[in-house]
Amino acid sequence: MFGVLEPATLHRVPLGNRFIRSATWDGLADERGGVTDSAVRLYEGLARGGVGLIVTGYAFVSKHGQAVHGQYGIDSDEMIPGMKRLVRAAHEQGAPIAAQIVHCGISSTYLARKGEVALAPAPLEGRQPHRAMTEEEIEGILDDFAAAAVRVREAGFDAVQLHGAHGYLFSQFLSPLTNRRDDRWGGSAENRRRFHAEAVRRVKTAAGREFTVMMKFGVMDEQEGGATLAEGIEALRAMVAAGLDAVEISGGIGNPRGAGLKFDDDTTEITYYRERAAAAKRAVDVPLAVVGGIRAIETAEEIVRAGDADFISLSRPLIREPGLVRRWQNGDQRRATCISCYKCLSSLNRGNPLECQQERRLD
Repeated sequence: MFGVLEPATLHRVPLGNRFIRSATWDGLADERGGVTDSAVRLYEGLARGGVGLIVTGYAFVSKHGQAVHGQYGIDSDEMIPGMKRLVRAAHEQGAPIAAQIVHCGISSTYLARKGEVALAPAPLEGRQPHRAMTEEEIEGILDDFAAAAVRVREAGFDAVQLHGAHGYLFSQFLSPLTNRRDDRWGGSAENRRRFHAEAVRRVKTAAGREFTVMMKFGVMDEQEGGATLAEGIEALRAMVAAGLDAVEISGGIGNPRGAGLKFDDDTTEITYYRERAAAAKRAVDVPLAVVGGIRAIETAEEIVRAGDADFISLSRPLIREPGLVRRWQNGDQRRATCISCYKCLSSLNRGNPLECQQERRLD
């Protein structure tokens, strides 16, 4: 049996194996951001599928932080009962579950379609209607993250994950491409990472020192002139010093590093965030997961044994095969049948439910 299929502990959370379902938007929330029956069924299926830890699709911490229609909300206590349903769905099948929370900043198609003005660290040319946040608004958003984390804990989740990747607000503060402030929240690399460390500190204080706080972190940008790997690692060090318990390495501002890559049964895997994860792993002593391009259990095992990451995160493979990890556990260790065609996400963006659109049938 591969080591990645053996039990492990992520901070204080015991996992049945080292696989994590990386947070994936599913578009199944209701108009207010509440949990629906369809959402419960999705998480039940993921839990039955054997993954070690489930991370939910992102939930906005305030209405002006909502990214898209159909996104979960954790911006008020009214959301807690619905979130408890997701926790029960996972726990009844034996899977721990974390809730991902987010503020999208300027990256909000939801606000743009409503004709509302988005909030951003600083003004940017050629973007949707927006304005720069005041210092008071920054402080308010930090408090929103802390309050959301308390709701996550009260709903019974095993951990909370801050969404600090993919061009959302944390990325916007870290990147010199989007953070052009000249106060204590911008300018120097030290100031641009201040929001990250302060968010972790407030979340950890509010939710309790024993509650596991994670971040999905875009450790560097994908565009020239953006945040560098060295800056990202310094930001990670600052967050760990502030109380961060675990990190999942992903991408920052710019096209996803794996965009355009397509896999088939004969394709060598391209684990496009592995080198960044290895650099981060050498820099901090907290559990670290890596996502991106991993389709074979042999690859997952090799990454962990090499010490480049402690946990392996999967997203699209579990859209196609929610029971992938269970299949591997049962001895069928063929690679995932997902070929990264992106049709699932394209369909989701058109308002359809999250499901695999790949033409090739499962064996």
